[in-house]
Amino acid sequence: MERALYGPGGFFVRHAPADHFRTSVHASPLYAGAVAELLRRVDAALGTPRELDFVDMGAGRGELAAGVLAALPADVADRVRVHAVERAGRPAGLDPRIAWLPEPPRGARGLLFANEWLDNVPLDVAVRAPSGEVRLLEVRLRDGEERPGEAPDAQDAAWLRTWWPVAAGGAEFGRAEIGRPRDLAWERAVGSLSAGLAVAVDYGHTAAARPAGGTLTGYRGGRQVQPVPDGSCDLTAHVAMDALPGTARTQREALHALGVSGTRPPLSLASTDPAGYVRRLASASEAAELTAPSGLGAFTWLTTPVGPSCAALLP
Repeated sequence: MERALYGPGGFFVRHAPADHFRTSVHASPLYAGAVAELLRRVDAALGTPRELDFVDMGAGRGELAAGVLAALPADVADRVRVHAVERAGRPAGLDPRIAWLPEPPRGARGLLFANEWLDNVPLDVAVRAPSGEVRLLEVRLRDGEERPGEAPDAQDAAWLRTWWPVAAGGAEFGRAEIGRPRDLAWERAVGSLSAGLAVAVDYGHTAAARPAGGTLTGYRGGRQVQPVPDGSCDLTAHVAMDALPGTARTQREALHALGVSGTRPPLSLASTDPAGYVRRLASASEAAELTAPSGLGAFTWLTTPVGPSCAALLP
């Protein structure tokens, strides 16, 4: 999975994510505006430092970084340092104020935001073999055929016992996605901040509702495909959010707290300000998509504060 996504010729090295799947960032500029509002709150909580950092983890082609920079009030934009963290090369035409980095900067003070990043942190899948033993899943690149392989190491086995025991199940043996690499990746990301707030936004689940067959899948050209790690498709798996430190809420709850609402404008506005009514109606439609309980609004926002000042920025 590491090689298929990020190695030479890997999926994210060769392709722009927006060409293959759509995230909240691509759905509406309201999303970048909400992140900018959160950054403004972090700025105030830190006492409006002389230099404020915004770190965009898994930046894709810099869409969120650019959108947040454009949405910030001038007094904050003049002080902010924007860091787009991505393994692919810097895209042409990106705002020169955005630094392009392979790793988050050390000692940043501000907001680290990881939108659909953790679901692409490579992991192994564990299965219960016919013998009853827990094994790592092996995949043949030629056609995606699967088989049980070697046993997980001691640390991965311990993670499975704690967070996602692999149960046997009927005709298909149970499987689980070993989230320890995501735990470590989030620990490193949060640890890069000296003060502020780290936010991970992703598909997620908790121990009370682990999917029995796992969630690993592939995407190519907007379509779900078999997750063969040959570099031809995105490989993604939902995140075991309860294994990560922080407070979890739905995207719907988070965006509402940041002022994004799908409330339609009053119909009376259509007669007094037709153009304004159309603009507000379009904005309400975009907000409704971002907060839909059965769609993007069901994403999990995990907030992990670094320092006491940013512990309660979202109700």
